[in-house]
Amino acid sequence: MSDPAERGPQRPAGEGRGENQLVRTLGLTDIIMVGIAGMIGGSIFVLTGPAIGDTGSGLIIAFILNGIITLFTAMVYAELGSAMPEAGGGYLWIREGLPRPNAFISGWMAWFAHIVAGSLYAVGFGAFVFTLLQMAGFPNEPIFGLMPVDKVIAVLSIVAFTYVNIKGTSETGRAGTTVTIIQIATIVVIIGFGFWALQFNPGWELKFSDQMFPGGISGLVAAMGLTFIAFEGYEIIVQTGEEVKKPRRNIPRAIFISLAIVVLLYCLIVFVAIAATKTPTGEPAWQFIGNFGELGIIKAVDLFMPYGGIIVLAGGIVSTLAALNATTFSSSRVAFAMGRNYNLPHALSAIHPINKTPYMATLVSGIIMAVMAYALPLTDIALAAGVIFLLLFTQVNAAAITIRKIYGDKLVYSFKTPLFPLIPLIGLILKLGLALYLLVTQPLSWAIAIIWIVVGFVIYRKYTFKKEVEHYAPVVTAEGTQQRLDYRILIPYMPENPDKMVKYAIRIAKEKSGEVNFLRTITVPPQTPLSAGSAFAESARKSFIPLERIFQENGVLSHYLVRISHDPTEALLATIEEQKINLLIADFETVRRNKKLLTLATCEFLAIKADEDELELEPAKSGDAQAKKNMVVIYDGGSHAAAALKTASWLEHSGRFNVNVVSIVKKEESGSAPVFPDYLGQLGVKMKEVNMSESSYELSSEVLDAVSTFQPDLVVMGATVGNFDVFYNPPLLSTIRQFRCPVIVTKEFVIPGVHKAKSFLLRVMGK
Repeated sequence: MSDPAERGPQRPAGEGRGENQLVRTLGLTDIIMVGIAGMIGGSIFVLTGPAIGDTGSGLIIAFILNGIITLFTAMVYAELGSAMPEAGGGYLWIREGLPRPNAFISGWMAWFAHIVAGSLYAVGFGAFVFTLLQMAGFPNEPIFGLMPVDKVIAVLSIVAFTYVNIKGTSETGRAGTTVTIIQIATIVVIIGFGFWALQFNPGWELKFSDQMFPGGISGLVAAMGLTFIAFEGYEIIVQTGEEVKKPRRNIPRAIFISLAIVVLLYCLIVFVAIAATKTPTGEPAWQFIGNFGELGIIKAVDLFMPYGGIIVLAGGIVSTLAALNATTFSSSRVAFAMGRNYNLPHALSAIHPINKTPYMATLVSGIIMAVMAYALPLTDIALAAGVIFLLLFTQVNAAAITIRKIYGDKLVYSFKTPLFPLIPLIGLILKLGLALYLLVTQPLSWAIAIIWIVVGFVIYRKYTFKKEVEHYAPVVTAEGTQQRLDYRILIPYMPENPDKMVKYAIRIAKEKSGEVNFLRTITVPPQTPLSAGSAFAESARKSFIPLERIFQENGVLSHYLVRISHDPTEALLATIEEQKINLLIADFETVRRNKKLLTLATCEFLAIKADEDELELEPAKSGDAQAKKNMVVIYDGGSHAAAALKTASWLEHSGRFNVNVVSIVKKEESGSAPVFPDYLGQLGVKMKEVNMSESSYELSSEVLDAVSTFQPDLVVMGATVGNFDVFYNPPLLSTIRQFRCPVIVTKEFVIPGVHKAKSFLLRVMGK
């Protein structure tokens, strides 16, 4: 179990590289335009009107606040986009930083959300074009009496941009840049006419005092919720990671430049729409615009600009085209990345031999997009896409924290998020909070999102996970009994000392009526095909024979797996998931060096330091009188304390131990006894208190002294002591090595980032 963090994320040849490698043809301007197109879309004309109705001229404040809220996650995207510039974006980072099945589910959600966004833009384009056709006298009749004209236009636009995206990345970039420049020019012209019209609308300044926040705070929040999703174009920018020149420099720049431009344009459109509008009925401008809803901006611009309504319609057409091009690009890159990693059919990772584009992923995404645009009611589905984007961004913020933890300085960053991990924690909380706000205000959006996630999870468990494991860590030998038990323990095989962890596994298996599984991984270099490892399968299988005898003698069910993999940690993680492992028992030093395993494993741990281990763990036989050994439990009441007590309980049932507790408490809580499980609470344990210290050096010294007074033969502790992580804290690691007895460090499975977010909230609340 080597630590892949020593090299950063690695992929075998041909998997994410080689024949599945995209080409870098996009420049900084191209990806800035992709981001602007994705953020503006048709929203600047369609959503601004209803939002003005909610909060009046205070919408400018709402846009600025949304920009600030967006900035927290945008910084995370800039950091990860510079460190891992590959197709897939958020899906790729969640794959590297969060446990299974988060990667598949996040990719599944992102693919859906991008496709829905593209369908929505296509429908908007169809509606805008059809409106112009009607103004020109085109009859309002379905084609062949069956197909609505606006829907046919929407489908044709998807077909056109699917073709453009298949044709070539440079063609896609040129088309997107051209359309987006026209889009920006149209908006700038409207803003220019608005400022010119101010001279004919005296007293416009009062509109930004008298007409601000007519709906109060609730109106402001409603406007923010309505328009927030318009600022999420950075997810589209990072999808270009594998096709942009100098990605480490250009991706962060594109994210911040596009976000600044978009916030400015939105604020200026609101400013001129309210300030320059002189209503024919004398009602306040915000109310006039709000009453027309999605058509509000068209009506306002028509009052201060010649042919304003037609120009806004033309701007809407251009804006939706630009956004459609961007989302067609991004949806295909998510599908491509998932296909390349066997989370979707591998055929989706096919690269066109001439155009060097992911043509199968683009074609499939375009077909689904066209079907949605033509056949489905997109309003409710679009709200669900908003929820899904927010859940995706929540996961990305959590993944950013764990990726730093796993890879540290092994990754090359051109931008690093300041005040880390505070910024991603705030981003996580804000995104999750907005998602929960939509649960209250738009429950149907959550229902659709949950249905899509459940469908994805079923597909993952029944199909994609098996395909992924078959490719990255295939099983070449499976030995052992056919019977399977509910509680399952896994031990990674160590050739130098294969039976080191066996007695601990046997003791716990008997306590839990469980089984023990052994995994041996044949590690193949990244540039070598996995099939090369098959030659070692037979010798690996024979190495299990002595272990099998031990388990048979103790009456414990056992199973043995041999896998071939480029990455032994991936093989271990896959086995934990595939075999539904409840508990992993491994060597402490091996686990400590493997940050990826510590972070991404979805089961409990026992990391055991046992250099000279002569402990007897099985109950004494009749007539075998032996003095009891001293077991010391270090208990801090934290996330992993319950696992430490549970482990102590399992071992104590052998009758071989006296249980003693070193309790880590806050000074103000000194003297209050910790709450133990019923069984341990009846043992009359001896206890010593250690006051929690701000310094890990002081705490570790006091813990060592307290434990030593019991003359321990075994120490059991959680993965945290006080506020410090045992696996990463040098003073605590030094303390563990000074214990002249076996040490068991227990770790519960917790979702990465959640514990940090919880701790942050408790500190803010002063608890």
